[in-house]
Amino acid sequence: MAITHLKTAKSDADRAEDDSKVRAIVEQTLKDIEEGGDATVRTLSEKFDNYAPESFRLSQAQIDELMAEVSPRDMEDIKFAQEQVRKFAQAQRDSMLDIEVEPMPGVILGHRNIPVQSVGCYVPGGKFPMVASAHMSVATASVAGVPRIIAATPPWQGKPNPAVVTAMHLGGAHEIYVLGGIQAVGAMAIGTETIDPVHMLVGPGNAFVAEAKRQLYGRVGIDLFAGPTETMVIADDTVDAEMCATDLLGQAEHGYNSPAVLVTNSERLAKETLTEIDRILQILPTADTASKSWEEYGEVILCDSYDEMLEVANDIASEHVQVMTDRDDWFLDNMHSYGALFLGPRTNVANGDKVIGTNHTLPTKKAGRYTGGLWVGKFLKTHSYQKVTTDEAAAEIGAYCSRLCLLEGFVGHAEQANVRVRRYGGQNVPYGGAAE
Repeated sequence: MAITHLKTAKSDADRAEDDSKVRAIVEQTLKDIEEGGDATVRTLSEKFDNYAPESFRLSQAQIDELMAEVSPRDMEDIKFAQEQVRKFAQAQRDSMLDIEVEPMPGVILGHRNIPVQSVGCYVPGGKFPMVASAHMSVATASVAGVPRIIAATPPWQGKPNPAVVTAMHLGGAHEIYVLGGIQAVGAMAIGTETIDPVHMLVGPGNAFVAEAKRQLYGRVGIDLFAGPTETMVIADDTVDAEMCATDLLGQAEHGYNSPAVLVTNSERLAKETLTEIDRILQILPTADTASKSWEEYGEVILCDSYDEMLEVANDIASEHVQVMTDRDDWFLDNMHSYGALFLGPRTNVANGDKVIGTNHTLPTKKAGRYTGGLWVGKFLKTHSYQKVTTDEAAAEIGAYCSRLCLLEGFVGHAEQANVRVRRYGGQNVPYGGAAE
């Protein structure tokens, strides 16, 4: 195997050190929120966002005023994007069926898909107003039938962002709060004097938001660990450097720590992409962010074969994987660890981020090895039930159950079965005995 790193990223050790600093800050902040409630939330909002309104929750009148600021064109675009997200989420929901079967006469088994009863949706927006994140979390939770959906987003340029609030409201949020960062997810999960806690947190965010969700997991459910954006481009000679460089930098502008990786079997494409990235960074308005992200987290990996490219891609398990090769469907068939795939040069990660209909809240930091992204099913809990409807079935299943309980030494368990055998089967089974 000959895999060559033409450009390397920040070491794992350096990244781990960064993570440990974030972890300590988040731990203390969540403790402060639990102890101080609304007062602590207000202090944090003033400190980090310079924002402390009379109430962080928007009234309906405030929502209406903010929506009135959205232009007709923007309003139409928001509604179009939400329609695409809702259509796909509804198709996913329709695929999840309640079931009931009778595996033996008189024994009924089934499951029901029940919505989580309250969800807190975090919509990032301090640096860029992430309008699309409202579609992905709020609208998808609405399709799932969640009865209480609350949404929080940081202020943008010192006030609520009209487009983000509009997307939250149209998506189906029942409560909207203008709060950002750790204080937002902490308040939603822990609860304060004015915010009832939720059962689940969803939505992407920066390293602090992701770490807060990690520490709150167990107290509440979470969708997944969605940290800083990651992108990977898998490409061969069928595409050019401009396409590859654009797709890499298009995601690197998210933040200062957004990994962007090119995996290719073309040395020419690899070198030309590096040159093209330098050119684009001279003219990109978000170059301050994208250039730092590329410098510290960008990688170019040159492979000898498609099999090597596949192996590297599955090992990195990037959040977004843009595939532009002469065998895109081969990668679809063989990739097993990633957030979402974007197949062919006609599509791109931004489509998925903003409008095409698939969800953009996706696993990062190799979590794609064990989970997919946010989808309507994340808001549903599959609960089983069982029912025995005949005396004969109660006696028969009870006899098996009794013997299996005693095999493990659980006498009390066995007696639960034996009492049914005696009642419904007419058999005289002594305490602690095995039903025959």
